[in-house]
Amino acid sequence: MKRLLPLLFAALALPAAAQRTNNPGEVSGPQQQRSWEEDERRNRPESAVTLPPWPKRENLVEFHVSNATSFRFYVDAPSVSISDDNVVRFTLVARSAAGVDNITYEGIRCAEVQYRIYAYGQDGKWAARESEWRDIEPMAIQRWHNELRQRFFCRDRGTIMNAAEGVEALRHGGLPGSATRPGS
Repeated sequence: MKRLLPLLFAALALPAAAQRTNNPGEVSGPQQQRSWEEDERRNRPESAVTLPPWPKRENLVEFHVSNATSFRFYVDAPSVSISDDNVVRFTLVARSAAGVDNITYEGIRCAEVQYRIYAYGQDGKWAARESEWRDIEPMAIQRWHNELRQRFFCRDRGTIMNAAEGVEALRHGGLPGSATRPGS
């Protein structure tokens, strides 16, 4: 029986592994087929990124992520922008219970359900360290990218109309018609 258990687990894992590709977060097979338009959109060059001014406390707008975290999350309102290539860019401040701020300048692609970090903040300065685009995974605890995408910056997988709409959504707990969360 002990020898059969590993074989049983391996057999159960085969169908899931067969659906995976070399691209993280991408599934092959009949349930998700990408068109050439999607491939072209994913591979298009991104517009140039200019880092915003350092965030000021009075410009931070708090948004609720989860009751399961002791961190508080903020977006620097003046940093919210939408580029010609439909990337919503913003400064994110994640404040620990001890009052330590983790600051990043990030972007979200609504249609592709992806995020990217352009720079990290430290000692009042930006340190540019661009990451690759990453899929926004559905997560129960570390879900700030999910919240920003679903409630504030994206409509039906499309980008909000302008930065003011995103800031207004942050101030009022979400876009009209988005699901509201406790504490928002």
